[in-house]
Amino acid sequence: MNDAWRDTSRTCEERTEILVGQMTLEEKVSQMTYYSSALPRFGIMEYNWWNECLHGVGRNGTATMFPQPIGMAASFDPDRLHEIAKIIAKEARIKHYASDEMEDRGIYKGLTMWTPNINIFRDPRWGRGHETYGEDPFLTARMGVAFIKGLQGDGKVLTCVSTAKHFAAHSGPEADRHEFDVHPSKRDMTLTYLPAFKAAVQEAGVQSVMGAYNRVYGEAACASGFLLLKKLREEWGFDGYVVSDCGAIEDIYEHHRIVSTPEEAAALAVNNGCDLCCGRVFPHLIEAVRQGLIDEETITRSVKRLMRARMKLGMFDPLEGQPYWDASYLENDCAAHHAVSLDMAVKSMVLLKNDGLLPLRRDALGTVAVIGPNADSRNALRGNYYGTPSETWTVLEGLRHAAPGVRFLYAEGCSLTGGSVEKPWGEKDSYRIAEALKCAEIADAVIVVTGLNGDCEGEEGYGSGDRETMLLPASQRMLLDALSAIDKPTVLVNMTGSATVFPHEERMDAILQAWYPGQMGGLAVARVLFADEGPGGRLPVTFYRSMDQVPDMKDYSMQGRTYRYIEDAPAYPFGYGLTYTRFSYEGLSAEAADGEISVRVTVSNTGDVEGREVVQCYVRLEDPEYPAPKHSLCAFRAIDMRPGESRELEMRIPSEQLCVCDDDGDLIRHEGAVTVFVGGGQPDQQIGPKPVSVTVAL
Repeated sequence: MNDAWRDTSRTCEERTEILVGQMTLEEKVSQMTYYSSALPRFGIMEYNWWNECLHGVGRNGTATMFPQPIGMAASFDPDRLHEIAKIIAKEARIKHYASDEMEDRGIYKGLTMWTPNINIFRDPRWGRGHETYGEDPFLTARMGVAFIKGLQGDGKVLTCVSTAKHFAAHSGPEADRHEFDVHPSKRDMTLTYLPAFKAAVQEAGVQSVMGAYNRVYGEAACASGFLLLKKLREEWGFDGYVVSDCGAIEDIYEHHRIVSTPEEAAALAVNNGCDLCCGRVFPHLIEAVRQGLIDEETITRSVKRLMRARMKLGMFDPLEGQPYWDASYLENDCAAHHAVSLDMAVKSMVLLKNDGLLPLRRDALGTVAVIGPNADSRNALRGNYYGTPSETWTVLEGLRHAAPGVRFLYAEGCSLTGGSVEKPWGEKDSYRIAEALKCAEIADAVIVVTGLNGDCEGEEGYGSGDRETMLLPASQRMLLDALSAIDKPTVLVNMTGSATVFPHEERMDAILQAWYPGQMGGLAVARVLFADEGPGGRLPVTFYRSMDQVPDMKDYSMQGRTYRYIEDAPAYPFGYGLTYTRFSYEGLSAEAADGEISVRVTVSNTGDVEGREVVQCYVRLEDPEYPAPKHSLCAFRAIDMRPGESRELEMRIPSEQLCVCDDDGDLIRHEGAVTVFVGGGQPDQQIGPKPVSVTVAL
């Protein structure tokens, strides 16, 4: 046997060629399922490819838990997300080494992470939307690239493999995903559904891509020549491996019914560029070869991609010198990582309304009623795909810690979604409202904590799946109806992963959108309410006024969806969020050169306190040759500024943001005028200050 594949002076490509070249067909196929077998004659241990780290190492015991991705997207801070991804990668390595030392090589122990989810959150009902970075392709691409680079690292050996998912045009409905056929226009594919994946490949160098469950233009996404061969490899130059979503290869013959047998499904997938099966179909490849459905050379191609990835991770090399090989296990889930989680949670908080009640003053409050099913809920911190942090803070705990001199009266008020264990014995849905009303009646102020959790909106099979409406559950609406009659200063803290319609909004003095804020979320809410730090977040999704503004969920056309195509004003627009200070913009200039636009603007904090501004730059293509969004985010910068401070910023608008898209999905440079808007929000938002603008000719 030729052991030259172990020679670390050779390239990963050379080593892979030598190793795979010695494998039998059976050995090759054994490496193409997520539970890859050991190869005893090569001294290679078994390996399980399935691991998760959506917002921290997931499903593998103790690890730091950061806010759910939709909350981190609200920070508009790719640099901080990049740092978080590096922390996650470090903890993944530490836990991997510990498991390997104990000879545990099972699920969730490896270094191939099935993260991030960079699908577009196009419909507020989609249960998995809170796994994403929101509705905007540009924001999603910037956050996705930052996360991927942080997770994979920049050393000779990859820290982890990052997997961009789910490719492509995947955003519900969850119940139909195993048989649904998506037919967006080629323009919508190019302008909305594909940009984040293209950036992941060409900018971040992502090593893995996961296919989606659904069909796209009649082809199963995990066996799509259009997606996996034409787009991913031929056009974008992807050189990593493709993994199926779990059970998606079974879907090809069981639900999509494109073929009739597992042998045909396995061959179709691998022939079209899928290399690894999360499922149990690829062992049928051996029979597929015998039936002439696929040749061994094509299988070899896939196995080379897989083994090269393991080579890049250093899995067959000495431990010394690998990423974090000498890190102490005590660095997992440590205080320093918790501090970063707290910081990101604060940056994710979006203040939607403030009639002057916030910030709260500790010296002006004797008693505060804290009411609602999420006020003391740890489930509301988690989202989904989470790990188990050693320290968590609910909102109630955070408030008591932040203001020990204030008496906080807690009342659940109602259950999260209605009912109680005593309901069969005659208990009414209003069974806890009386306690909440009494607490509110005697308090100086009221903090109501509403929302959902990852069991209410999530992935099919891991909770309730999609939502039917943006309304809060009936039990919570009943509670808010009752509280609306109490004339007390009231703050609504809402913990959901998606857009929400707020009942009795006019009665609320302040509304804070807290998402699923991670293990330190309760402390973050308290710090914002008491102005230990100002709210730093902006909406990464549109908060619509009602379901009347939202098209049919099964329609993948972008018409009427998201801020770029919506026709009527929403309740709260994408990019919106209040602070405790004021910002002004002056001296905007824009210069076009080499297909790009350079923008300069001076931003000033004209208020009395320090604050965080998210400077947002949008473009509108004037008189475009083909249909285009009414305006699009094309640059942004999150900055912290002291009162009275001014700063000149320079931002670059990339050429792809200045293109139109023809009917075939091809980008064409826009010829004509472009209006550039810079400010703290969108050009046409109905609330908040208007951005400054300038028009430039390309």
